[in-house]
Order: sequence, then structure tokens, then C-alpha cells
Amino acid sequence: MSFKFEKLTVWNKALELSDEIDKIALTFPKLEMYSLSSQAKRAADSVVLNIAEGSTLQSNVEFKRFLVIANRSAIEVVACLHIAIRRKYIQQEQFKLLYDNYLSLVKQIQALINSLK
Repeated sequence: MSFKFEKLTVWNKALELSDEIDKIALTFPKLEMYSLSSQAKRAADSVVLNIAEGSTLQSNVEFKRFLVIANRSAIEVVACLHIAIRRKYIQQEQFKLLYDNYLSLVKQIQALINSLK
């Protein structure tokens, strides 16, 4: 048996990116443990969790609502990446790779939102 969300491409991509954010957040200075590291990890996890939670509901209206929240959380991750690069916690290559992946994810989530009637 599987859950609906486990079959969604956007959920699987969000899960992979959440793992990547977790890895880089662990490299941030200790002083960021309860601030930027935590915020980035929580936002990345929120994308995954909102897609999963929304997919289990009965109506597309409710699913859309959760997907919008997931998209906002993905954009929050991007903002965290901007802070991380400004503070020199990550390299430009890491930033670009994650930025591009989150941009793609946001577009995919938006396409899913648009496909729901």
C-alpha cells in the first residue's frame, strides 16, 4: 500500500531537496544552529509535509491551499540560501544548484496547482 503523495513527482523532488538543505545547514556555523540552520531546515521540511498533508484531503480546493503553503515555504528556503551566501556559509556553486532546483520545484508545484480544477 502507498499513499497518494508518494507517487507525486513534486513530493519526491521536495524530499530530495530537503535532504540537501539538511546537509548544508549542518555545515553552517554553530551560532546559526537555532536561527538560519533551523529556519532553512524547517522551511524545506514544510514543503514536503504540506504536499503530503494536502494530498490526503478530499477536495482539490484544500489540496491547492496546502500546495500554496508548500510553494511559500520553498520560496522561504530560497531566501535562506540568499542569506547563507551573503554570510559566506555556502559557495556560489551550491547556491546556484539549490536555487535552480527550488525554482524548478516552485514551477512544478504551481503547475500542479493550475492543473487542479
